[in-house]
Parts: sequence; structure tokens; C-alpha cells
Amino acid sequence: MSVLFVLLFIACNRQPKAENTGPEKQSVTTVRQPAQPANTGSPYEPVDVSPMDMSYFPVHYPLEKLAGKMVAPPVMRVIYSRPHLQGRSLFNGILKYNEPWRLGANEATELDVFKAVTLSGRKIAPGRYTLYVIPHEKNWTLVLSSNIDNWGLKQDPTKDLQRIEIAATTGNPRTEYFTMVFKQTGRGADLLMAWDDVLAVAPFVIN
Repeated sequence: MSVLFVLLFIACNRQPKAENTGPEKQSVTTVRQPAQPANTGSPYEPVDVSPMDMSYFPVHYPLEKLAGKMVAPPVMRVIYSRPHLQGRSLFNGILKYNEPWRLGANEATELDVFKAVTLSGRKIAPGRYTLYVIPHEKNWTLVLSSNIDNWGLKQDPTKDLQRIEIAATTGNPRTEYFTMVFKQTGRGADLLMAWDDVLAVAPFVIN
């Protein structure tokens, strides 16, 4: 009986072990900072919110070449940066009708032509060009310029080579990121330019 009494006395007077009483644990608790988001950027160059992209004709030319399906050089490619809507409206928000637009973001959008083509009856010789547009409500004016290797915000009309009217429509599937891509046709390729519900089409013919 006395043994049972002693055990009960010890159990009742035993204090639970306090947590984080050691000096190391206590210091960690007191200096803890709010969680910080992971650094997804680059220590060498800020990550651009409008990434650069490249579209070829024939479509996916580098992959087709890697697979051994392409021997001849490509016909065309376009190099551009992809802005996105971010909740904004395209017209009267980002763009304005009848005012020049660089057809992308950042550097001037570039069209490289490796084989002579025709656009709406206008011959385009092999070479490097920059592209910009003047959007209108019913169509767009696509401009080919010799003003290469420049930032795209300010156009120089004195270096315009061709101004060609192309079709543009609304009510198409909505696109968050501005997209330029070639789509093969019977005589060449259409360069599709899509953003929001707007789609403009430049019909290239291979000579």
C-alpha cells in the first residue's frame, strides 16, 4: 500500500517538460521571420513578363530538321515578344485604332525572309525586316520596315518599305497572350496575329 502511495505522489507532482526550453530552440523561435516567396527570377537578368518567342514556316522547322525531315532552309520566321492582357481590354485599353503598334512588346518585331515570297501581290525579297501595324476597326495596315535592331516603341516611317492592308476580325477565340504563328495554306502560309478576340491574317505566297 505504501509503495502505491509513493508512486501516486510522484506522478501528481511531476511537471510536464516545457517545449523549446533549450537555448537553441528558444533562439530559433524568437528570430523566426514570415515566410518569403521563392525567388523565381534570375541573378543575372530580370525575368521579362513578355517573353520572346519565334515562329517558323514551315511550322516547327527546327524540330522537323532535328527529326531529319527538313533539308532546305526555312521560308520565313518571325521573332517577337508576347505581351498579355492582365485583365485589360485590348482596344481603348492597350491599343488605339489608327495608331501604330509594334506588334508585340520590347524589341521591334522581326520578320526574316529566306526565300522570296509575295504578300497581297507585293514581292518581298529575302532579308531581315521589322514589322509593325496600324490597326483599324475593319482591317490592319501591316508595315515592313528596314529599321532593324531597334526598340519597337517608336517607328520611323522614313524607313518603311511596304504598307499592306490585311484582314482583321473580332469575335474569335480569346487569347490572353499575343500570338504570332504561321499556318500552312495551299500556296504558302498565313501569318496569324491573335490577341484577345482579334485575329489579323497576312497571306504569304511562296514564289
